[in-house]
Amino acid sequence: MEGKKAPAFTSVDENGDKVALKDFLGKYVILFFYPRDNTPGCTKEACRFTDLKKKFEKKNAVILGCSADTIEKHQNFIEKHKLGVTLLSDPDKKLIQKYDAWGEKNLYGKKSMGIIRSTVIIDPKGKVVQHWKPVRKADQHPDVVLEKLEELISE
Repeated sequence: MEGKKAPAFTSVDENGDKVALKDFLGKYVILFFYPRDNTPGCTKEACRFTDLKKKFEKKNAVILGCSADTIEKHQNFIEKHKLGVTLLSDPDKKLIQKYDAWGEKNLYGKKSMGIIRSTVIIDPKGKVVQHWKPVRKADQHPDVVLEKLEELISE
């Protein structure tokens, strides 16, 4: 996926508003995929992205989270944890599959299909410049993404 044009998408955010990748041309897009709202790892990751939001904005970046949860669940998640990032609802998993974030997972020896925690950085021209799959330490990952973004900008 790295080095290729990012798959185009149109999805809906937590308010039911349409969000398209093309809306962000000229900006870096941090697109992170996570399994479920209000679960421990996902909450830590989304809260940390929220903590770092201003730093990302100073680097001309927008943060979009995506899961298969409904708009209503996203609204609850945002309200409960005071999140400041946009959350995309993808119940049919089309966007999740386009970004290779759906597949076999192994949790405590039990295999199942699900959303693989992953993140892509899309550059201002719409190209994938970084892809993490899978993300291991959800709580620390947003800091790693910010470091990588700073590195990309300074190149």
